[in-house]
Amino acid sequence: MGEIEDKKNIISSGNDEIDKKLGEGIPLGSLVLIEGENDTGKSVFCQQMVYGGLNQLHRIAYYSTENTVKSMLAQMDSLSLDISDFYSWGYFRIFPVHLEGVEWTSEQMKGTLHLVTTHIKSVREKVIIIDSLTMFTTYSDEDNILEFLTSLKILCDKGYTIFITLHQHAFKEDTLVRIRSSCDCHLFLRKEQLTDRYISVMEVSKIRGAKKSTGNIVSFEVQPGFGLKIIPISLAKV
Repeated sequence: MGEIEDKKNIISSGNDEIDKKLGEGIPLGSLVLIEGENDTGKSVFCQQMVYGGLNQLHRIAYYSTENTVKSMLAQMDSLSLDISDFYSWGYFRIFPVHLEGVEWTSEQMKGTLHLVTTHIKSVREKVIIIDSLTMFTTYSDEDNILEFLTSLKILCDKGYTIFITLHQHAFKEDTLVRIRSSCDCHLFLRKEQLTDRYISVMEVSKIRGAKKSTGNIVSFEVQPGFGLKIIPISLAKV
């Protein structure tokens, strides 16, 4: 019974190996930073958390700067993360944030960050994923970004659990340090070569309030039609 109660206080990835590295899962009420460059697996990891969270019956809203509703559902299906029923039942909603081909001034972009916060407050979902924050950095200065994170932190204090992804190249180092320190959880992804292929390596830098001590590193690769496959550390070091 105690274990069931514990599970209510975390969001599981739906993958036992990943959950072990996360100290059982992400504690509810956390602001989670998922950091890494292009093609390191940030979105795939977010989609894995969507799968796990939906299977725990969490309602999830996903703000995507890279996918449409159709492409997101197709991508998850290709990863063997079938969430079509949850989408049909209204447990999962996708909000595309596409700004391609539109010229934005810094004032308009600053307003967009505020609009995202306002929209989050208006939805019924309490688990929020913003993938990614990088798009907003072109026109937003450090104060805008940190103000936005403060708004998200306040929402987390009110019971929301929020995941944000970003590419570190888009931020100054001192801004990154401040962003990392303001988040409850920090996961860092990178690519490494394993013999004839590349794999994703995720470092669990920080998880405040984890149920168990966190495993430091988890390696995985994305296999079309199969999904996310964990690579044993011993093999990853070859």
